[in-house]
Amino acid sequence: MSQPPQDLPGALADAKTMVWHACEELISNPARSAQSLLTDDCLWVLSHPFNELRGPEAVNATYLQSLCKSFPDIERRTDLFFAGHWDGRLDGGAGIWVTCTGHYLGTFRASFAGIPASGDVVWLRFGEFYRVVEGRIAEARIVLDLVDLARQSGVPILPHGAGQEILVPGPRKSGRAVLLEQMPLGQRACLDVVEKMIEGLGRYDRQDLSSMGMERFWQPNMMWYGPGGIGTTRTISGFQKYHQAPFLHAFPDRKGGWHRARIGEGRFAASTGWPSVRATHAGRYLGEDASGRSIGMRVMDWWRLEGELLAENWVLIDLPHLFLQMGVDLLARAGAPAQ
Repeated sequence: MSQPPQDLPGALADAKTMVWHACEELISNPARSAQSLLTDDCLWVLSHPFNELRGPEAVNATYLQSLCKSFPDIERRTDLFFAGHWDGRLDGGAGIWVTCTGHYLGTFRASFAGIPASGDVVWLRFGEFYRVVEGRIAEARIVLDLVDLARQSGVPILPHGAGQEILVPGPRKSGRAVLLEQMPLGQRACLDVVEKMIEGLGRYDRQDLSSMGMERFWQPNMMWYGPGGIGTTRTISGFQKYHQAPFLHAFPDRKGGWHRARIGEGRFAASTGWPSVRATHAGRYLGEDASGRSIGMRVMDWWRLEGELLAENWVLIDLPHLFLQMGVDLLARAGAPAQ
């Protein structure tokens, strides 16, 4: 396992500053920025259908150019932005990671990832994790909410979510949590609670949701912001009704926690895994009957702590990749050729 650098506060601050500017430059001048801001052997793993890209040229040609062509007036609206050191104990990825989530705002002018352009303004929700090495981005993990993009474009590829399908907001009270300033070293209260909560999830007895003891970790009026096709819900009981119970019905043997990165800074924490969850598709899920197939689920989570309990959870899942493993090509339902 990797040990953090001796000057961790300084290293985190430098990484955050670099990534903050890189995220803007990569959509304003993709070709030049990719060459200067990414390592020569960088690895970017994105939502299906982009998947694994290696090297700045592939990242620019396959992903960044497509993004900028489809949304020529693209803007980033970042809601969460923070960093931490991960020791790589589960699935590698040791080092300093910067994470962010929010939306791209733009006019949808050309098809993107197989979804036909609407010609109207859209909000494309994103989740991003960047591993920084010697001042450049060596690795990226990115999930885009393509299911919600298709819904906004008038070509829904999944049934309407059981939760509310809304424009997902930033943190309650503060509105945004862009932590460009350095949080005090060792202040990882949120991550400590998250790791205990993950242990609780693992105690599910496959009979009663209460066996996980979620009330020990969550505020009564917690908010869970799920991806398109699942939606947003409030309170522990709402979370259990609209997401957890259907999910466990479909994937009763699920095992989670294979994280490529798990970091925390102050009252925020985040994790991602590729896959983060492994399971068997044993029950109906989001309109699709059980396939009996083994699946791996690409997931991203961000949490906010309020007092001693978790208050908000932003979640993205690469649903097109999940459904492909279940035998269903969601993006083919949209009817446009992939870029």
